[in-house]
Amino acid sequence: MTVEIITSILMIVGIDVVLGGDNAIVIALASRNLPESERNKAILLGTGLAVTIRILLTILAVSLLAIPYLQLIGGVLLLLIAFKLLTGNHDDTASIKGAQTLGTAVKTIVFADLVMGLDNVIAIAGASHGNILLVVTGLLISVPIIIWGSKVILYLMERFKSLVYIGAGILSYTAGTMIFHEKNLQPLFSELPHAFIVVHGGSVALVLFTGYVLNQIKLLLNKR
Repeated sequence: MTVEIITSILMIVGIDVVLGGDNAIVIALASRNLPESERNKAILLGTGLAVTIRILLTILAVSLLAIPYLQLIGGVLLLLIAFKLLTGNHDDTASIKGAQTLGTAVKTIVFADLVMGLDNVIAIAGASHGNILLVVTGLLISVPIIIWGSKVILYLMERFKSLVYIGAGILSYTAGTMIFHEKNLQPLFSELPHAFIVVHGGSVALVLFTGYVLNQIKLLLNKR
């Protein structure tokens, strides 16, 4: 296993962990009204179906990224997702209600994952470089972490704000990779000195700097 493959898997796992906290909350909320035995079934069935669908959607996204300029568009979308991670309120789970039956809980988990999982799909498609085996491997590693370690992850990200910036940096770097691999921009990049550093460093710096500035402005306004 090469360093590049290991790095890509770690990127996919990191992306899933960073973006998967809300999905773990959905699982908890959707199954909280069920008996203990039914709750475990809802978690396993709902998560299994959600992961299967997400793998299929990611494979589709990887295929679509071969279309001209979609790597560029996907990279820009991922930059916006990274920016939202830094500055958003993350209240997408507010409307999730506890289900009374196993079937309803499973449907809630799957539907909510589909609605909230677009950012994961775009990010993982970019980080996998078209390698479906990496997508599956990364998801299989990260899903147990998301399910069983989500509360710890969310607590740490709320307690240590710098972790949110690290997560946004990972997404921004992945966005830079997508933009850098856009075939239609290769003539431009070939003429640009240190293009790899400029594109990747610029993507990370843009999101982290603008996100930090906006967060500082929000803090100042809240103190007034």
